[in-house]
Order: sequence, then structure tokens, then C-alpha cells
Amino acid sequence: MIENSSLWVVSDVDGTLMDHSYDLTPAKETIKLLQELSIPVILCTSKTAAEVKVIRKQLDLTDPYIVENGAAIYGESLNKVNGEIILGEKYEILENILNCISNEINYSLQPLNNITDKEATELTGLKGQSLALMRDRHWSMPFLNPPENMEEEINIRCKRFNVEIFKGNRMSHMLSVNSNKGKAIKALKKYSNNQNIKVIGLGDSPNDLPLLLNSDYKIVIPGPKGPNIKLLEKLKDHEFTLASYPNGFGWKSEINKLINKLILIK
Repeated sequence: MIENSSLWVVSDVDGTLMDHSYDLTPAKETIKLLQELSIPVILCTSKTAAEVKVIRKQLDLTDPYIVENGAAIYGESLNKVNGEIILGEKYEILENILNCISNEINYSLQPLNNITDKEATELTGLKGQSLALMRDRHWSMPFLNPPENMEEEINIRCKRFNVEIFKGNRMSHMLSVNSNKGKAIKALKKYSNNQNIKVIGLGDSPNDLPLLLNSDYKIVIPGPKGPNIKLLEKLKDHEFTLASYPNGFGWKSEINKLINKLILIK
């Protein structure tokens, strides 16, 4: 379907499509509308493929999906590439790089997969089997946010290892320079061989910046306490829409308004 559609919805998940209690209810009706209009809904998230498979089943989605912050793209319909496009570096290699940087800055950067289940639950709200799915990571390295005064020093060292750091609302993510959410969108466009695609992009935090910059319609979704100020600062020179409602309610409202507008234009 992505090859034949002129409009894609590419959406972050946590904090955008759903709130941090993982409630998908507000967006479900709108997703059904998009499916009726044959508009692909491409999830683009820091979550693992194992986690997204559960969400896709809940939403009855069959479109390709971008995981681990753009490090990999999966989908049953990606027949020409055996169902996957890998852009990222292996987890084990990224773990070694994180350890090297930790040694150089004399500060222990903690991988998300290395903290206790109790700590992970406090950070993410996930429990039990959901924690196991979160840890099933192959192409990216999420780690606990370091002190802000160390970020510049860490980023300088990242350049030497050909990796980048993307900071989310709750953790940071180390990725190969060959992968991020924007590069994944470009790779999926290239695969589709469709030159006429317009992308509606939705995100809520700075790690969604590559997604939004590679979207024709940029929608920022606020949280209950308002939008992420750092994301707004990075988008100040670009045209974007700030949703009036948080999380899935804002997602639903802005998609409905934009789809109605675009259909009228046609």
C-alpha cells in the first residue's frame, strides 16, 4: 500500500500516539478512518520491533513500521528486502562504544537494558513481559540521560565513533550516524519508488526532530504539562502545527483536521 499512496502518516508512539500510561484509545477511531482512506499509518518509534508488533495488533495495522529510533524498518509487505531494512549498528558494538565513552569522561553511562526491572518500571511504567519486549533490542542503545553539563563532551566523542545521541523525554539513544527517524523515512520512500509522497509527521520530543524535518506537514504533540520546549526551539525556523491537546487526543484532533483539509483541497 505504501507504493500506491500519495500521503503517509508517520508517527512517533510514546507521548504522541499514546500517553505514558500506554492508552491507545483516543487514536483508534482516527486510525480506522485513515485505513478506510487507504492512507498508511507508519509507526516510527524508539520501541523495539517486539513491542511494536503488539501495538500493531491492537490497532489492526499492516503497514511497515520503523523501530529503535530509525535503526530498522520492518513489515510483511516489504517483499523486495525480505521484510526488513537495517540502517543501524549492532547493539553489542554500540554497547562497546558507550563503555569507551564512559571511560573517557569518567562517568558511567547506564544502558537501559542494564538497570534493574524495578528501576526500568519506575522509568518507563512497563512491567513483566512488557519489560522483556523492551529489552529485545538489536540496533540502538538507549541509556539513562546524563547530566546536562556533560552532553557536549559526550557528543564530541561520539563523532569519533560515528554515532549520534538523540535525547528523548525519558532517556537518550545512541545510534549509528547512518540511522535516525528521518533517514528511515528516506529509506522507506526509496524502497517505495514513489516520488509523489507527502508525509504527515507527528512527534513530541527532540529525538523526533529528524522525523519532523523529513515531513511535509509537521505536527508537535504536547504532553499534559505542555510541549517540549527544546523541540520547539529546534523547529523555530520551520513551519509546524502545535496540537491543542496532549498525547492521543492531540494526535486525533490534528490528523482529523488536516485530513479533512487535504480531502477538500483534492
